[in-house]
Amino acid sequence: MKQKLNCIMLIDDNRHDNFFHERIIRKADVAEQVVVYIKAAEALNYLKATSPAEPGYPNLILLDINMPGMNGWDFLAELKSLEKEKQRAVVIMLTTSNNPDDERKAKASGIVADFRSKPLIKTMLEEIIEKFF
Repeated sequence: MKQKLNCIMLIDDNRHDNFFHERIIRKADVAEQVVVYIKAAEALNYLKATSPAEPGYPNLILLDINMPGMNGWDFLAELKSLEKEKQRAVVIMLTTSNNPDDERKAKASGIVADFRSKPLIKTMLEEIIEKFF
């Protein structure tokens, strides 16, 4: 691997998935920082408050679809409304959804780079980084 990413953001209401996915990321040693949110609205507030020039601004966002309150689709709509420089993170839907409509919707969004099924595993993470970075 060339260079580590500055930051990877996990957005998922499932604490167990976040724990497991964060551990995979840390063991793969692919990012200087991992930020984890169980509420999409809090993740969005973080993005709004953080400059894309800061090391804590994510290069990669792994986003779940089905979450209470603000779901993944709502998050994407809000992310699209931010200024272009705040939309520079690569967004990957990481979900348990096997609904082909969800995958079509994600790909048609214009902001989701890829659609993957949970759980995140090391080879999947390496593929994502190789493809997008």
